[in-house]
Amino acid sequence: MKTWINSTIFRRSAALLLLLLLWEALSRLAWLDPFYAPPPSRVAQVMFSLFAEGGIWPHLEATFTAAIIGLLAGLVAGVVLGFSAALTPILAELLEPVMIVLNAIPRVILAPLFVIWLGIELASKVALALILVAVLVFFAVHSGIKDVDHRLVERVRTLGGGRRVLIREVYVPSVTAWLMGNLKVAVGFAFTGTVVGEFVASSRGLGYLLQFAQSTYNAALTIALIVLIMVFVLLLFSVSELLERRLLRWRYIQEPAR
Repeated sequence: MKTWINSTIFRRSAALLLLLLLWEALSRLAWLDPFYAPPPSRVAQVMFSLFAEGGIWPHLEATFTAAIIGLLAGLVAGVVLGFSAALTPILAELLEPVMIVLNAIPRVILAPLFVIWLGIELASKVALALILVAVLVFFAVHSGIKDVDHRLVERVRTLGGGRRVLIREVYVPSVTAWLMGNLKVAVGFAFTGTVVGEFVASSRGLGYLLQFAQSTYNAALTIALIVLIMVFVLLLFSVSELLERRLLRWRYIQEPAR
């Protein structure tokens, strides 16, 4: 019992519960204006009605489809471009300035441009999510390859290993560690790009619902949608962490007790 109470999960859950109870109490005592800060019970009611009425499902499908496609496409594009730039100096001269510029500016400001080019449907949301993820993955892969010890590369070449051997035995393991370390951020970026794109212009999706809630000054619906997005992103974080533990098992092997 004592071990369970001292666990991190229990302390975090207790802190969250206390915060919600305090919020509820302040709202019921009228110390917080329910128009601007509706109590958690009201937010829960709104969230329940979204699922009970069934209207949320098409919006969830739209957001998840765009986010997952953008995430996967961004991972592929970032890995391919990162490897190409790290292993081909001529390509690096062309790609690195572009990626630096894209990384320097807030990429979400490209959302209106993608809407103009690709319309308000799925393509513009996927494009924005792809750009956000691809730039992050590009630098992760590029840094992972550049971080490889040059002495190790020279030893592999001395023993007769060609480029394929270097990529398979040296570069890929190094890049995997860097990539998995940034996967959680990439998941968040994919959802950020999708929701922002839907917020700018869309006919469905969680971003569209957020824009509707904002235009009608519906704070309860806004908070419910934000919580919903947070829950789904945290679930994907958990999946990515399990994948990281599987691919990088050597990082989590505990030393035997002495």
